[in-house]
Amino acid sequence: MKKDKQIISFVKITLDESGMRFRHEYEIVFSDGQAEVKYYTFSYSDGEEQRIPEKSAECGADEVLALLNDCRVFGWDGFVGKHPRGVLDGIMFTFNATVNGGETIYAHGSQNFPKKYREFRDGLYEMLNRQD
Repeated sequence: MKKDKQIISFVKITLDESGMRFRHEYEIVFSDGQAEVKYYTFSYSDGEEQRIPEKSAECGADEVLALLNDCRVFGWDGFVGKHPRGVLDGIMFTFNATVNGGETIYAHGSQNFPKKYREFRDGLYEMLNRQD
């Protein structure tokens, strides 16, 4: 089953979240045996979107792989979280990943998330906010 499939490598992973008054993005890129986790916010100036780097951290690729597999991210592929009826506001997300030598994982939703989504996002947050 795809949901139980392990991720053994990755090239690039992005998690974009937006709401009524914000948009931010987590990006993980593999390079030279390390993972660089970055956090961006978005702003609009003169009618153009600006992608602003806010934080970054390096960690071992094995730490990112453990998070991906603990959260069973492979099983997210194809997830479409329709906005719940009666909910007036919320957070929208888009997840993209290139893993295991070229396989892709794509998921998106609006105030409706795959299992272990929050744990994954919180794991990225912790990587970015560690005290060195």
